[in-house]
Amino acid sequence: MRTSEFDSSSEDEEVGEEQLTPFHISWLPLSIVECSQFLGICALPGCRYKEIRRSLQRDVEELQNQGVQTVFVFCTRGELNKYRVPSLLEVYEQQGFTVHHMPFPDGDAPELERCCQILEELRVSLENNRRTVIHCYGGLGRSALIAACLLLQLSSTMTANKAIEILREHRGGGAIQTVKQYNFLHEFRERYAAYQESREVSTERSVSR
Repeated sequence: MRTSEFDSSSEDEEVGEEQLTPFHISWLPLSIVECSQFLGICALPGCRYKEIRRSLQRDVEELQNQGVQTVFVFCTRGELNKYRVPSLLEVYEQQGFTVHHMPFPDGDAPELERCCQILEELRVSLENNRRTVIHCYGGLGRSALIAACLLLQLSSTMTANKAIEILREHRGGGAIQTVKQYNFLHEFRERYAAYQESREVSTERSVSR
């Protein structure tokens, strides 16, 4: 692994290992919704912001050590610059990860169509038995929201409150952070069904023309 690939590598020498902020991947067992895979959720690798001091090189190595093959990133390019990992997506690709950059704003929920696109690509990755990790900045708001939507999509008996409870067990009490995210989750199944229906109608129309 060439040190030059990592922006923060020179700064890592200034921060002793004992001072680095721990990097942890939570593995959510999808067996709760009858899927044999696990979905990894983590905070932003290599982040250097306020009291957070991570090493990009060490964090990427940890992802590799845990067998991660595919990464979904919900941070915007602006955030990657702000948190001092501007070349994160390129580093992922250099290290052989399949990268899906599908950003939406911190504290927010994606547009429904965007959410469905993320879930579709996520499911393809999982169905292909690829070890998959999703992350935003803290791995609590946006990432937990997408993971909870996945649970709702995979199980007709899962409730929004149960999905939130499961995510908080795995990521801590801060998972699903804002009123907007909470409401999005509670409205997701109904809106998703309507979205699927409208897609089917438009497909039928285009076929019958």
